[in-house]
Amino acid sequence: MNTVKIPVDSVELSGELILPPSASGIVVFAHGSGSSRFSPRNTFVANVLQQQGIGTLLFDLLTRAEDQDYAMRFDIGLLTRRLLAATTWLQADPETKILRIGYFGASTGAAAALQAAAEMGNDIAALVSRGGRPDLAGEAALRQVTAPTLLIVGGADYGVIELNEQAYALMKCEKELMLVPGATHLFEEPGTLEQAAQHAAKWFLKHLQ
Repeated sequence: MNTVKIPVDSVELSGELILPPSASGIVVFAHGSGSSRFSPRNTFVANVLQQQGIGTLLFDLLTRAEDQDYAMRFDIGLLTRRLLAATTWLQADPETKILRIGYFGASTGAAAALQAAAEMGNDIAALVSRGGRPDLAGEAALRQVTAPTLLIVGGADYGVIELNEQAYALMKCEKELMLVPGATHLFEEPGTLEQAAQHAAKWFLKHLQ
């Protein structure tokens, strides 16, 4: 594991970069509000991706001080800028600049991932949202995304399913909407997070090669 510092705005964001031997690509994680690079659910998904030969970057979208400000957690524009900065950093780093990049977003992080993907165009090879709020990305961004996008939603995450269906209908890229039976918003039910991680791995393996 390689602990990295990503300079953005006037702050430095901490991250954990893991590159398996001959990685086929790298996935940048955008966590949900109130979470961090240590999110156990994202760490679990990252481990599954690493086992499949995919590199991962988990990083804090906000500094510890910023995270105390509740409004900043939901500032999708700010979170998107941070994600774009991390992407630019990867594109410049000698170790990672040759790798194709994917995004994995959870909750509000999914909205930031979609906005960033809309801006980055073909530089983003694939995107997965888990229990995401893609509606918060806004209609314009959703229509602009070109990266093949997989929306994974808990089959019992009522309300969020409908928001994902509405976002899905607006998207023009290659896309899939997958419900994990019995899962609620945080995929806490036995076996549900494993299913989500396997679906994500399959999607990234297909598009990051």
